Amino acid sequence: MAAAVREALGLPMIITDTALQRREAEGRPIRVGMVGAGFMGRGLANHIVNTVPGMLLVAVANKTLANAERAYTEAGATPTRVSTAAEIDAAITAGTPCVLEDAFELLAAEQIDCIVDVTGAVEFGARVTVAAIERGLPVVTMNAELDGTVGPLLAHRAREAGVILTGVDGDQPGVQGNLIRFVKSLGVTPLVSGNIKGLQDEYRNPTTQKGFAEKWGQDPYMVTSFADGTKVSFEEAIVANAHGFTVPKRGMFGRDHHGHVDELTGMYDVDQLRELGGIVDYVVGAQPGPGIYVLGTHDDPKQRHYLELYKLGKGPLYSFYTPYHLCHFEVPNTIARAVDFADAALTPPGGPRVDVVAGVKRDLKAGDTLDGLGGYDTYGLAESTPVTRAEGLLPMGVAEGCVLQRDVKKDDVLTYADVTLPPGRLVDELRAEQEKLFPST
Repeated sequence: MAAAVREALGLPMIITDTALQRREAEGRPIRVGMVGAGFMGRGLANHIVNTVPGMLLVAVANKTLANAERAYTEAGATPTRVSTAAEIDAAITAGTPCVLEDAFELLAAEQIDCIVDVTGAVEFGARVTVAAIERGLPVVTMNAELDGTVGPLLAHRAREAGVILTGVDGDQPGVQGNLIRFVKSLGVTPLVSGNIKGLQDEYRNPTTQKGFAEKWGQDPYMVTSFADGTKVSFEEAIVANAHGFTVPKRGMFGRDHHGHVDELTGMYDVDQLRELGGIVDYVVGAQPGPGIYVLGTHDDPKQRHYLELYKLGKGPLYSFYTPYHLCHFEVPNTIARAVDFADAALTPPGGPRVDVVAGVKRDLKAGDTLDGLGGYDTYGLAESTPVTRAEGLLPMGVAEGCVLQRDVKKDDVLTYADVTLPPGRLVDELRAEQEKLFPST
């Protein structure tokens, strides 16, 4: 069997740990501001405060101030409350971590080197990201939902402004991105990039997931988005957009397979993969999970001989995988890559290739207002951008708050014609701008 490949052999970490140690020795740490202080944000705060040399979490903005304070106190730090950018800068000068409610004051602080978005909120995340780009700050985002909705446009704006906008190491899309880059460095052409899941049930909801959420101290809506396929759809969409892949069909293949991930090499039509230019996918139940995999080919028969010698099999597909993803633990690597090396772990270089569209979990009536991601009403499905546009499909990232104009049935896929959009949203403006900027994909 193919040997597990640890995120491009850990090369981003090997480079960034040296850079951070140098910063620590020179007394010039990267000063990080974080927006959002939920489950993942608290884990990241604890990690930076207690483990990462050459980096300081100088401020946390969260709409509920007590949760921002909790992120620090759980890490053993005592923050001070502030309200303005000037007060943030004063606190940083004094070496005191601080918390505030207004994320836009955080963005205005002069002594911030990088912003991390840990909100998972599409509309608010869009406003924060746009403001950070306009301010000229590197943006490290754990907001796959925003990235999968208007990421290509935001990445274009970031390039125009000369700043980095990037997804994160550690989360499954970033792990896939690192492995894709590693595989390409071997001369192997990646044709499948996928996610190993333990559960997929489109009809899960916050009630069914309540117990799991309570056990792990997580939000039931976020947990539901993992279970109902919304999260994996966004994650694979942003991998596709970053690396030029597509989906083989609406929703991806999503096979149930409880053997080893290496066995997937015999389950794809290589000619179809080549014709499509590579696909994103996921598998449920495979081992080793919960990691990721990349399958690729090599055109040189001499090198295929070596790959067989090195126990990767006879081909034509070769299996590479990472058996885990460690989410917030690797985010400091991304911050250092962005700030010190202008290197994005994951970012779309051009127009979208894959969107996430809204499927219906239950029969709904005209006049109903759709709830949010991981809720009771909708689930996300990965679909190719040309199909999304041709059929006028409703992106999952804009579905929240839309009012239905007709009755819809369970498993219908919504279109723009089915709904009235809430007024005044930035995400709708960005979505329209993205389609004009990238008229065909």
